[in-house]
Amino acid sequence: MTTLPRLFRTASFRLAAAFALIFAVSALILGGVVYWTTHGALEQQMNSRIMADLDRLRGEFQTGGQAQLAAEVRRTAGRPGALHELVADAGGTILAGDMTTVPQPGWSTIEPHRMPSDESELVGFRTLTVRLPDGTLLAVGDDLEWIEDADEAIFHAFSVAVLVTLGLGIAGGALLSVAFLQRVDAISRTAEAIIAGDLASRIPVRGTGDDLDRLSNTLNHMLGRIADLMEGLRQVSNDIAHDLRTPLARLRQRLERVRATAASVDDYAVAVDAALAETDTLLETFAALLRIAQIEGGARPPVRDPVELHAIVETVVEAFTPSAEEDGKVLVSPRLDPAVVAGDRELLTQMLVNLVENAIRHTPAGTRIEVDLTAGSGVVRLTIADDGPGVPAEERGRIFRRFYRLERSRTTDGSGLGLSLVKAIADRHEATVSVSDNRPGLRVSLDFNLHDGASAQPAGGGHPVTAQHSR
Repeated sequence: MTTLPRLFRTASFRLAAAFALIFAVSALILGGVVYWTTHGALEQQMNSRIMADLDRLRGEFQTGGQAQLAAEVRRTAGRPGALHELVADAGGTILAGDMTTVPQPGWSTIEPHRMPSDESELVGFRTLTVRLPDGTLLAVGDDLEWIEDADEAIFHAFSVAVLVTLGLGIAGGALLSVAFLQRVDAISRTAEAIIAGDLASRIPVRGTGDDLDRLSNTLNHMLGRIADLMEGLRQVSNDIAHDLRTPLARLRQRLERVRATAASVDDYAVAVDAALAETDTLLETFAALLRIAQIEGGARPPVRDPVELHAIVETVVEAFTPSAEEDGKVLVSPRLDPAVVAGDRELLTQMLVNLVENAIRHTPAGTRIEVDLTAGSGVVRLTIADDGPGVPAEERGRIFRRFYRLERSRTTDGSGLGLSLVKAIADRHEATVSVSDNRPGLRVSLDFNLHDGASAQPAGGGHPVTAQHSR
């Protein structure tokens, strides 16, 4: 398809052409109104001049009769700006005046003809002829030329206006279409690059804030989200291929060993129990992966209920305090500000459970674990801090990856998905997650936006406490 047809087929060109046509039609209608109004006003002015001059000449006739009337007509004939006049006797013989024919009584129009005083110019008249008491015919007329000149000027002015409007409209539409096509071509090139596999390609934005910029920003946001999902899918595929291969291989080795060495039913029963436990662990891992994928992919509509986060913290800390004490650790909540956030109570509970159980599981005896909740300046901060061995600075950015575990934690039960689930839930709630050194230990902070309707009734209901383990 050539550039010219594409130019004419764009919405911007059609819109500009439509507006140009509307303006042109409006100019034509306005021109018609101005034309007829002006023409009528000029004719009315001409008629008034003719009637006034006719009344003046009637006064001359009443004063001195036909002779004085004829003399007055001869005296004013040919003066600049004077009207055309004629006096004829009852038989139609012209006695005075500059008209060559005697019009019929009443209003009439004399077609353009050559005047005796200037045969080079054709002149048309609008005349009013009356018969005086003695039968004398008196006619007064005015040139139609100046009305015709005014009509022509109006017609010419509005014709130029219509042509200029159409020309500017078409030119403007062409310019807009060229710019529009450039933007569309940029979007097409980006789409083709993405189809070719370049998921990092983005639509250029001019920064003008127009409709195409807003569309480009939306598409770029969508492309970014797609790229994140594809990267997540790639990472999950790699993680499954690498991290699940080991437990599956271990399960196969156990079964092969049992088949080769088992000597009794009890041996087989023990092997089956071990295989079932290993299988349950794998199923839990897949369930955790599915849970993360559902949260990150938005498989269900987001819940934005007002939730009392301090009540969740209080419940979770109370539930895990005995477990922490059994392991020789202290779990406390020194500061617990009342705070309401918008979100899903079940997911927020799961997130906090994972963080608390993760801290208990991966710290030595004697560790103090603090869960604080502070609210202020429209931000709610949830902090889980411990004084355990912590996480090396170079490792902190990786602990939220799926299946990622510190070297010292590989002998500890867990799948390496707990903190990945925490990150997914935090992102779902538009919360910012940060990891820092607690000197000693690890500090995990999550910043939420304070719910606008903090005084609203929060979503209630209890939820079971379950967790995925990681670090």
